[in-house]
Amino acid sequence: MSESSERPVVQALGPAPGDSRYARDAVYHPLPPTPGRDAPRRADSALLIEVLRAIDGGAALLALGLVFLTAQTAHMPRGLQAFLLQRISLKNLIVAAVFLFCWRKLFFLCGLYDATHPLSRKDEIQRLTAACSAGAFITLALPLVSTTDWFEPWHAAAIWAIAVSGALAARWLVRLGVETSAGRTLRHVIIVGSGPRALRLYNTLLDEHNAGLALLGFVDNNEHIESDVVRHRLLGRIDELEQLLMRHEVDEVLVALPIRSCYALIQDVISICERAGVQANYLADVFRTSLARPRYDHTHETPVVAMAVVTDDHRLVIKRAIDVVGAAIGLVILSPLMVVIAIGIKLTSPGPIIYAQMRHGLRRRRFRMLKFRTMVANAEGLQQMYESRNEATGPVFKIRNDPRVTRFGAFLRKSSLDELPQLINVLKGDMSLVGPRPLPTRDVSQFSEAWLLRRFSVPQGLTCLWQISGRSDLGFDDWVALDLQYIDQWSLWLDLRILLRTVPAVLTGAGAS
Repeated sequence: MSESSERPVVQALGPAPGDSRYARDAVYHPLPPTPGRDAPRRADSALLIEVLRAIDGGAALLALGLVFLTAQTAHMPRGLQAFLLQRISLKNLIVAAVFLFCWRKLFFLCGLYDATHPLSRKDEIQRLTAACSAGAFITLALPLVSTTDWFEPWHAAAIWAIAVSGALAARWLVRLGVETSAGRTLRHVIIVGSGPRALRLYNTLLDEHNAGLALLGFVDNNEHIESDVVRHRLLGRIDELEQLLMRHEVDEVLVALPIRSCYALIQDVISICERAGVQANYLADVFRTSLARPRYDHTHETPVVAMAVVTDDHRLVIKRAIDVVGAAIGLVILSPLMVVIAIGIKLTSPGPIIYAQMRHGLRRRRFRMLKFRTMVANAEGLQQMYESRNEATGPVFKIRNDPRVTRFGAFLRKSSLDELPQLINVLKGDMSLVGPRPLPTRDVSQFSEAWLLRRFSVPQGLTCLWQISGRSDLGFDDWVALDLQYIDQWSLWLDLRILLRTVPAVLTGAGAS
């Protein structure tokens, strides 16, 4: 069954009545799909609409600008810069602003920005084509406000073609990024509480409108739980929450404790979630109101106040779009080099060309990270023999001049060319171009403190701060400190700076091993 046809909703599997009190090894399962209904993806829908507005406007201005510059090439004897200095006037800026306003209004009238009525791909293409056709027709009025005769009727057709193709391509890339990064897995949640509020929340999560959530179980200190549903899915006490977050992949903790009598406990829960990099939500129904309405978090039907531990706004959609475009371009440009590397691996050592290792990504989701093989074929089986020679501090494993590395593999590692297949992981949504490096399951299993898990609260990346700050010369504590610095100071500009600094770091091979 394809992912788009599934309707995952909440289901918690705990021990049957009569089993032990705690459901220590609860697992997640989606309920069967409901025939004839689609589960609307409400998450980030309003944000996606704003991004699409910007894309459509950008495509329109790009089309107008390209056609204008192409038509004026004969009038640039002193170069493009001098020409633009003469042509960028207040009148031209006003004309461009009016054009953009009319263009976006046409898209709105064609129903392309209605988040409540999602369009099929065919319907979207038809409406977008119609809107661009009307917008291109408007450009026929440009000679009325121009002092030159640069505009010709065929220019309107060129603007239409560029705008349609640009908007459709950009929309496809953005949706690819959103779907692969946000829609591939269930969101695993724990409910803190066991009373009536917790039970009401559980029943609400079972409703079909909360598709995409999976309940691990309940956590509370209450020794006298009346509800069989809660009692049979109890994971433990609140002081065990930190260990639960370390053992399980948890996306959110929903706090359903009574505010007045459990204020200190709620504060403890929020502090634990902050250390582990897990978002905590507490119910917003503390006060009765007649007019005021609490803001609904985008994930739930129940109004909650979300205690986000990382940046969560439109820039993440832009980041994902950059990942998709960057990875696609990188794979195309570097494909000849990757073929040469594949031949070199095959000629210099027996075994597969690509090595796939289980790593932990965003929220500790496991995925197969791809690399060009740099070691002998049975390197993972030999690791136990060399554990005593581990030179790295902390839970990671690192040996300088590792005897398992082949001669050609040493060159690939020194030049970081072994990482190129991870562009496929970026394109799939397992990784980002920039972010903390994904760690093997062996290393993560040895984490002894919950605060180390906060590095998994953002997408794991191809390059990061510590890779441009010494790479293998840094100790584990320095790695984590730089990862947390990146998370706390993240911006698109920081990602760009890291990407630009990665190039000289790779070329010089500084800190590589």
